[in-house]
Amino acid sequence: MRIVVILLLVAIVASLASALVFLFRDQGRDRTRMVKALAVRVGLSIMLFVLLAAGYYSGLISDRL
Repeated sequence: MRIVVILLLVAIVASLASALVFLFRDQGRDRTRMVKALAVRVGLSIMLFVLLAAGYYSGLISDRL
């Protein structure tokens, strides 16, 4: 579970970085690549939230320290 969460976090940061690269490379002319990269980031963030919530409610993740 921990590895999946870390991989999703890395994928979210990579998608955000690629959107930044597309923003500077296209210089405001065509923003479709940037919008797609940000949409992927939002989808990955939702997937991470659902995964963490499902792990908590199923008992895979506990609230004990």
